Amino acid sequence: MKPSEDPLNLRSFMSESPGDLARRLEREQLIKVRQQESDLEDIPLAPMRVGSVPYLNSVPLTRGLEDQIVFAPPSQLALLLREGKLDAALVSITAALFEDSYDILDNIAVASLGEVRSVFLAHRKPLEETHHIFCDTASLTSVNLLKVLLAERGLKPDFSPLANYDDASHHDAVLLIGDPAIRFALAPHEHEIWDLGAAWAELTKLPFVYAAWALRRGVDTTNIRRALREAKAFGLETLEYSIQHRSEFTKEFRRDYLSWHIHYHLGADEKRGIAKFVELLRKHGLGTVYDPKFIS
Repeated sequence: MKPSEDPLNLRSFMSESPGDLARRLEREQLIKVRQQESDLEDIPLAPMRVGSVPYLNSVPLTRGLEDQIVFAPPSQLALLLREGKLDAALVSITAALFEDSYDILDNIAVASLGEVRSVFLAHRKPLEETHHIFCDTASLTSVNLLKVLLAERGLKPDFSPLANYDDASHHDAVLLIGDPAIRFALAPHEHEIWDLGAAWAELTKLPFVYAAWALRRGVDTTNIRRALREAKAFGLETLEYSIQHRSEFTKEFRRDYLSWHIHYHLGADEKRGIAKFVELLRKHGLGTVYDPKFIS
């Protein structure tokens, strides 16, 4: 074969400067990413039938599907799912535990083993002296996780809804979640931060699952499940791209948060974590709780 016929064009490759090579590789990676996004967009999810939360921690699970998904807080997603306006939603895990109407998509979750950084109790007084807590009601799971963790310490304070995040700093104790919680923690404040992911791991030595894909029973979700599995795979494959190009917080925070504090698999340990949560919800009388049902 003549040099000019070399399909790899090695002569051209070898003559590139390091800067040119880096730019070419970045361009080729961007082309690949856009093609994968386009392929995912070709999978119809049907308008208004799949929902997810508008938080940074969900970004890797909806990669490439953003234009087809309804974004709303967890409590709103649970309501839309209950009303039959969605067929699948990334909801707080309790939405699938307190109603025997949904299956949980296997192998995908928003979870942590230890400090999560976006679900915490901000408190001025020691926990034992905290008698009233204001809660962000966007996530029923976080409220019930806090109740379980406190009850295991023999503590049962009163709970009230947090009317406005702007009021959070004025309360002695407030449960915060998601991106607003991160903003609160990163800004100047006078509170101690009790990270619920860290507290759960200390209590149980297990991961905690905050959210999972809940699927309505009696509905054919074959295409939805395939799309969500492919979106997760794409999101994790291009996690560094998301870290570099998202705008929430700083790049250093995004890398630490998405690469270390949050993980996205739902395996045996995560299922043991869910089972332990079910056990403690029942122990402390926090409602009728159903055993989860998983679907591939």
